[in-house]
Amino acid sequence: MDQIQVYCPEFNQKDNIENVLTAQANQNVIYKCSHCYFTKRNIETSKG
Repeated sequence: MDQIQVYCPEFNQKDNIENVLTAQANQNVIYKCSHCYFTKRNIETSKG
């Protein structure tokens, strides 16, 4: 099965989704680039 790739909005480098996204208990998500360490917090999901 193919891995879903996510592009960093700052570095424009792609990585596997499980390496860059962290789900929080309050239904928000944290994105952290594994290359440049750009972080975006409190990304709302369709459930949150």
